[in-house]
Amino acid sequence: MTASLTSTATGLLWFLDTLVSVRVAHDDGADGISVLECHASFGHSPPLHVHHSEDEVFEVLDGELRVRLGDDEIHLVAGDVRLAPKGLPHTFRVESDEGARWRVTTTQGDFERFVRTVSRPATSAELPPPAGAPTPDQAVELAAAALAHEIELLGPPLS
Repeated sequence: MTASLTSTATGLLWFLDTLVSVRVAHDDGADGISVLECHASFGHSPPLHVHHSEDEVFEVLDGELRVRLGDDEIHLVAGDVRLAPKGLPHTFRVESDEGARWRVTTTQGDFERFVRTVSRPATSAELPPPAGAPTPDQAVELAAAALAHEIELLGPPLS
């Protein structure tokens, strides 16, 4: 799979082990819609978490994601779209060997601001070097940054 993420006015970001392009920034329109395009390698999975202020819509562009929504697990493939309503704990895992690309759409700007807070500018349109599991101090910092943006980390990633 070739990453089709291209630089935008907002640039490319390395968000943990994910390459992110902000396609539509929260501040660009009157309704506050944010669209982020993400690319990650096989096995990538964020911690189980909940968004307290906004719904999150996943649209798979390439590859396959296993998504946990509350107590349910579903498999999404290219073309599938799924809502993770605010208040519902969720996570996902990239299941395709070649990685996956997906879009995330939100409306309050909290997720986008969180991504921007913990990201660094990407030096290329490639996946970032693998960071590995966070140290205990890094995990505390990540949880605090998430909570400052109405996102609560609840548990481990999917394995």
